[in-house]
Amino acid sequence: MLRPDDPIYLAGHTGLIGSAFLQALPAAGYRNIVTRTHAALELTDTAAVEAFFAAERPRAVILAAGRVGGIMQNQQTPATFIDDNLFIQANILRAAQRNGVERLILFGSSCMYPRECPQPMAESALLTGHPEPTSLSYAIAKLAGVQLCRAYNQQYGAVRFIPVIPNSAYGPNDDFNPATGHVLSSLINRFHNAVATGAADVTLWGSGTPRREFIHTSDIAAAVIALLQLENITVDLPINLGSGIDYSIRELAEAIAAVTGFTGQILWDSSKPDGAPRKLLDSTRLRSLGWRPGVTLDDGLRETYQWYKSRLANAE
Repeated sequence: MLRPDDPIYLAGHTGLIGSAFLQALPAAGYRNIVTRTHAALELTDTAAVEAFFAAERPRAVILAAGRVGGIMQNQQTPATFIDDNLFIQANILRAAQRNGVERLILFGSSCMYPRECPQPMAESALLTGHPEPTSLSYAIAKLAGVQLCRAYNQQYGAVRFIPVIPNSAYGPNDDFNPATGHVLSSLINRFHNAVATGAADVTLWGSGTPRREFIHTSDIAAAVIALLQLENITVDLPINLGSGIDYSIRELAEAIAAVTGFTGQILWDSSKPDGAPRKLLDSTRLRSLGWRPGVTLDDGLRETYQWYKSRLANAE
């Protein structure tokens, strides 16, 4: 069991998921949070990561760092996605094992699941089919990270490394650039700009029919802290982490249009890829440990949009 003053290394603390822990960990009573910026510690540098772990000796690690992005960026830079994520995961897990880390959380991705997969997707469906081609390099890297956790646990006889698979995360500190961000944050940017410029319509990629499950980063942080506090993990790994409700991209776009005040027409460019037809996780095993999501999509969208507008105002 972690004690309040035990050092917890939070990798990726400035990103979408990592930044949620900067509030959640102190609120849960943990006072010794260790962070490093990308400039201070290059996680693809094996020697630098090993030296950092040897000096800091964290008792727990939350690995929220990695190369992430939407369909466009996955298509344009697949080598960068697989290369960076493989090195980051391998370097941190090796250093954690060598330096006595007692609990490590690694984030997988729902894109690891087969493109055509029974819904909701149970953890047992992993590796039963081919992942969505538009994010294949990222999916392969994340599958490798999950298996690396399981392999260390098996070889060294203790469940210390826990792979968690969150579905589409959103919240403050997201990437709102349509060229690099995921669908929810990109849509917030698109509709906000449409309102600001008085645009009569917004054209979006695909058909709008694919369905996605979204989970607020504060819910992810709460679930992970619950896992860090468990004496023993009694469920098989990895562990799905989802809200339990999915929405079509069309429904999401309409909800974001309402939040941002856009009243124009939403058009769909069906010549662009849709991605996987549906991605809904079966989070039964995590719920069996007592966790429940606390943020509805409507509330989460309003909060995220308010944060986005505040950031724009501060940048002026």
